Amino acid sequence: MTSQTSNPDRAVPARRISFEAAFGDVPRHFAVDGDLVTSHVFAALTAVFPEGEEFFVRSVRHYRDRITDPDLRRQVNGFIGQESVHGREHRAFNDRLAQLGYPTRQVERIVGRTLRTRERLLSAQANLAATAALEHFTATLAEAALGDEDMRRLAGHPAVQELFVWHALEEAEHKAVAFDVYRAVGGSERTRIWTMKVIRVGFLLATSLQVVASLLGDPATYERGRLRASWGRFRRSPFVRRELWEQLRAYDRPGFHPDDRDTDELVGRWRDELFGPAGTLNAKLALTA
Repeated sequence: MTSQTSNPDRAVPARRISFEAAFGDVPRHFAVDGDLVTSHVFAALTAVFPEGEEFFVRSVRHYRDRITDPDLRRQVNGFIGQESVHGREHRAFNDRLAQLGYPTRQVERIVGRTLRTRERLLSAQANLAATAALEHFTATLAEAALGDEDMRRLAGHPAVQELFVWHALEEAEHKAVAFDVYRAVGGSERTRIWTMKVIRVGFLLATSLQVVASLLGDPATYERGRLRASWGRFRRSPFVRRELWEQLRAYDRPGFHPDDRDTDELVGRWRDELFGPAGTLNAKLALTA
């Protein structure tokens, strides 16, 4: 049998974990040093995750029965399990942010309607191509978060840091699964590359507009000098480093594969840090399914 996965040994464990109890004391401006813009950027990212993760699951699950390689099928099952928990935990965080005045629930509704409309209008393979492209976004941000302490510090509040670091680890663990499924079911290079070109512009534009709208609804935005100072700090943050943009653009290269960047050591180190014998997140495991 021909292998359909780039790495038969890839482990994609679906962990039973819950962060919800820790969100109760997250303040409105939870990012590092109470930063205004960075708080709204993280809020914009988490707001799209629940519906986005469900879209990813539907896109990959559609082709599960066509996967003949038992290793890739196992990885697909792990991908579905991980993404389902991601959606649930980010929805819990979004509920807390909504209590604090962020428009996370409205964004969830808009994203959900948009993705379901896309699914009605486009083919299953086109939606899988979008999933593979967006998984490269999350894998790129995940690698940056796991490898850069300054990036992790931006999340500020310990509960938010834990949520995003756990999410980053699992995104790095399954970064090639949707891509391998797309390739296994005959997805073309041309469609893969052009899908990313469109999504890269659309995602960045939509996120920027979302952050602006969110800031306009925050009274702190109108405090004298606060927005300007915060924007200046954000422009110097890891979010806007050139290396991050170049890594996103690498997806456009013919023959690209997510495993071109070796993150095995990084993943192994964070698995041990978070879930090893003395793992910092072990206490949050197996609380709810």
